[in-house]
Amino acid sequence: MLYCASMAENLFDLTGKVALVTGGSSGLGLGFARGLARAGADLVIWGRRAEKNEQAAEQLRRHGGRVLTRSVDVTVEAEVIAGVAAAVQELGRIDCAVANAGIANMVPFTDMSADAWHGLLATNLHGAFYTLREVSRHMTARAAAGDAGGSVIICGSLTIMAGVAQMGHYGAAKGALNALAKSLAVELGASQVRVNVLAPGLFVTEMTRQDPATFKMINDMATAKAPLGRAGEPADLEGIVVYLASDASRYHTGDTLTIDGGQRASVW
Repeated sequence: MLYCASMAENLFDLTGKVALVTGGSSGLGLGFARGLARAGADLVIWGRRAEKNEQAAEQLRRHGGRVLTRSVDVTVEAEVIAGVAAAVQELGRIDCAVANAGIANMVPFTDMSADAWHGLLATNLHGAFYTLREVSRHMTARAAAGDAGGSVIICGSLTIMAGVAQMGHYGAAKGALNALAKSLAVELGASQVRVNVLAPGLFVTEMTRQDPATFKMINDMATAKAPLGRAGEPADLEGIVVYLASDASRYHTGDTLTIDGGQRASVW
């Protein structure tokens, strides 16, 4: 059987594209980065610890692309500004940015201190703001120079849609980012920059595997609530992030996509 060239073309090929992943050295961030690397993208990986960044980079380079790492604390505006500038200078452009860096903890709302509230928002909300602003500046300037296009992906959470006890600060940050994404999709659309949110459900990462109690809790909850009967793995995020980073999603913006094994589809 004969196939024409257009039939054989890979719609999800990211060769020649540069993707930035914040918090990309472990957990969900590394899952995002691995998917992008497997699809051919060059990568910029940010994390606070240089050694951990480089360990992740060694894995990602096996897929053949360039991988730039940088120690960036997203709560520090100057570090984010310098990090984006360095990425553009070294790799020439940023086509996709995944705002993933974040922390999580559980504190009863009635016991929550101002430090606990502001501490989480500093990373999860304000750090994402700095990142999204700087990437948007780059993408819109590039569009004004005649090279339009780009994809911005925000790592959200099911807490956007439903409450979780003792995680009010976390839900507030993710809810705010979800609202911001809608505004950015409208504002950046003229530059052909797409903005979408991924809302993962119950996922198991390297960190949660190290704590048997946490691992059991997540696994038990996922088994009970998700129709697919298991918790998610970082590898389960690879396909969706590649789709959103690729030209296959060139008309997909302003959306919130749940990746939860069907958890929200189930009444029980």
